[in-house]
Amino acid sequence: MGELMVAKPERIFDRVREWQGLVAFATGVRQGPGPGGAGLGVVSGRRRQGKSFLLQALTEATGGLYFAATEATEAESLRLFTEALTRYSREIVSIPFRDWNDAIAYLFRAFRGRPVPVVIDEFPFLSKVSPSLPSIIQRELGPGGSGGESDARLVLCGSAMSVMGGLLSGNAPLRGRAGLELVVQPFRYRDAAQFWGIDDPRLAVLVHAIVGGTPAYRYEFTQGDAPEGIADFDPWVIRTVLNPQKPLFREARYLLAEETDIRDPALYHSVLAAIASGNTTNGGIAHYIGRKSDQITHPLNVLEDSALIAREPDLFRAGRVRYRIVEPLITFYQAVMRRRWAELEIHRAERAWSSLRQTFLAQVVGPHFEALSRSFAVESGEALYGDFPAEVGSGAVNDPAGRCQIEIDVAVLDAEDHGRPRRILSLGEVKWGETMGHHHVERLARARDLLALKGYDTRETVLACYGGSGFTEGLRASAAVDRRILLVDPERLYRAD
Repeated sequence: MGELMVAKPERIFDRVREWQGLVAFATGVRQGPGPGGAGLGVVSGRRRQGKSFLLQALTEATGGLYFAATEATEAESLRLFTEALTRYSREIVSIPFRDWNDAIAYLFRAFRGRPVPVVIDEFPFLSKVSPSLPSIIQRELGPGGSGGESDARLVLCGSAMSVMGGLLSGNAPLRGRAGLELVVQPFRYRDAAQFWGIDDPRLAVLVHAIVGGTPAYRYEFTQGDAPEGIADFDPWVIRTVLNPQKPLFREARYLLAEETDIRDPALYHSVLAAIASGNTTNGGIAHYIGRKSDQITHPLNVLEDSALIAREPDLFRAGRVRYRIVEPLITFYQAVMRRRWAELEIHRAERAWSSLRQTFLAQVVGPHFEALSRSFAVESGEALYGDFPAEVGSGAVNDPAGRCQIEIDVAVLDAEDHGRPRRILSLGEVKWGETMGHHHVERLARARDLLALKGYDTRETVLACYGGSGFTEGLRASAAVDRRILLVDPERLYRAD
């Protein structure tokens, strides 16, 4: 592509792949049978993940233009955009633009001679008051448009996931136009521990269960306050997350309020509270909030489009899905803070936390440790199982003889091949506060045998125990001599090998 080599600034932690992708798009020469012309990139991701930080650094390093939109009328937005162009070019731009037709055409004509990024951040603010803006960009990028002879690399960025996801989907005007589609995700759990400066794996799990991998929570929202050790975890929770004077205290509420498609906050909070309480199926959520199942389909879809929850299929029961809250801080708020909000607001955090800590361990840390264990299976799969997992999730196996269901917390499957039975690489159970022993492996073995009767290939299935509180000596001895028994504790979870 002929892109320039632009070093990632030292102030940016990790984000190596994201930086490489941005630089390649922003500085590369477009290739193909037709003319080069302008390029379009779309950058999205939940709030506080560092998108703006990345894009500002990109424009500084490559000599590009960065414009952050605000909530404003179309006329004011055009005026602010004109001022940004003037500051960048150091030339007076004819003002005001009559509308975005003039502004976008001018933008593309103004950037010629070399590829250069032009970032419009918080794009949903603009498209909300100017719904035709995506169509205008599409037209100018098309045949005969001003983008045909431009070297601009236009990057549209935003945190409203439902809006940004819709830019390139279905029959949207910009579908098929983007040369870059980058979703900036939270840091992965090992990277998050390094970012927070935590080298105690058990402490890393506890902290990640509250703040996840969101970069902004490390410094902006806690002023750099991180727990100094496992003994400092409870005091840290009290002085930061449960402290009404800290920004992190109300953050979970703001995350929901910032989503433009959410018009009945009470209903959405109740849905999230249901999931945080362990009601993860459609029926369970509906029963918890006192609604019929068909009445919660829309709020579930909105929360999913907003990237606040994820729909996860049961790998062994077709048509059955479970819902999981994606942002750990929201789970913590719904399961812990919301129940005692009045006390917390008047600085009674220490008393409230002492009675809520067990709820935190059961409803927040336990399910979160399951999610981390599935991430471990994805990232370590090939080394552990001899093959890269095609699918990692959870599921339930019916046991007719026992008249029960065996819950599989971490199921690792090979790719489907219609010429042979599907291989199950691993079946795993997760326990945070319980020492795991042979009876856990026996339950997994029972599930393995039942799945074999259903036609799965389980001959090399690894039975995995993910234990936050360790394992019995007998189980450790068995795992030492049987390669099909895998034991994963927090130390193994965080060890990159």
